Amino acid sequence: MVDQNAVFAAAGDPTPLPSLRWDEPPEGPVLVLLDQTRLPGEETELVCTDVPALVEAVRTLAVRGAPLLGLAGAYGVALAAVRGYDVEEAAGLLAGARPTAVNLGYGVRRALAAYRKVAGGGGGPEEAGAAALAEARELHRQDAEASARMAEHGAVLLRELLPGGGYRLLTHCNTGRLVSGGEGTALAVVRKVHSAGELRRLWVDETRPLLQGSRLTAWEAARSGMAYTLLSDNAAGSLFSAGEVDAVLVGADRIAADGSVANKVGSYPLAVLARYHHVPFIVVAPSTTVDPETPDGASIEVEQRPGHEVTEFVPPQVPGGAREAGMGIPLAPLGTQAYNPAFDVTPPELVTAIVTEHGVVSPVTGDAIGDLCSRSRQVTIS
Repeated sequence: MVDQNAVFAAAGDPTPLPSLRWDEPPEGPVLVLLDQTRLPGEETELVCTDVPALVEAVRTLAVRGAPLLGLAGAYGVALAAVRGYDVEEAAGLLAGARPTAVNLGYGVRRALAAYRKVAGGGGGPEEAGAAALAEARELHRQDAEASARMAEHGAVLLRELLPGGGYRLLTHCNTGRLVSGGEGTALAVVRKVHSAGELRRLWVDETRPLLQGSRLTAWEAARSGMAYTLLSDNAAGSLFSAGEVDAVLVGADRIAADGSVANKVGSYPLAVLARYHHVPFIVVAPSTTVDPETPDGASIEVEQRPGHEVTEFVPPQVPGGAREAGMGIPLAPLGTQAYNPAFDVTPPELVTAIVTEHGVVSPVTGDAIGDLCSRSRQVTIS
């Protein structure tokens, strides 16, 4: 398994913590997660001994981010297998925990296929469980490698689009080490140019209503020594109009076959602003986030989050986080209905480029996405 602590230490992080790790205490194997709902105030770990606990962590965003959800799904299948639970049932629960995030289902299928292969070939439960765990660890290794390659490809692209350095980059939600087995996706690119002395300013959207930008991205940026400024989401337009943004870098939770990109809600308005102001809008995501079975943006199922995330505020330090209505500070009159999609979809014509571990897709078209899939799918699973 990738030693994420070593990755952090090499990057100069003063207090490295893995977002996800497998542990085997005397009482039995567990999956340990850094609880992202408690950041930045507390660095607290959640210990999952079974799949229902992991599913709850996924749904409450204690563990989040497309690549990391893939790892959580794979390790979740392994956890069920080595602890003797119903693996097929566990896989179904995990795959359905967040419908938009395609990596979650991908990780589940990878580990499940490894389990089935050994179990169907006459191997015992212990052997089949070991196969699932080995596959989860291999996915973890691949994700870390993909992260490093995306950072390199993204940095090269920025230098081509914006010669001279001194980049002022705007990002949305959180796409760094907290979402990956390595350095992350979009924020890995930012960290790469920062380490080269080419980052002038990182503009960090708050990312409402759960504030993954202010709570998580700003936390990562501060730990990395970046020059960053936090802004409310609706202040981005004034930055563009003032000519203060050189490029937008975001991640993705699902990329359709036509190149449509589902990402944290608020990404689509940024793409519109970027197009109007002639600013590159760049998506950074591993090839596993591309779903050739989803033909276009209209076919992407967008997760709808509970309304109380909008109508109430629950500080991250409150035990349990924003799990139930009525636990937070009211922000709207009692009974207010809220529209709270977790994601929005950006059409391909607004995307300047998609950066993957296999290179850069630009212009973003269905044919280009198809070519990427044909080059990148190395594991076939049913």
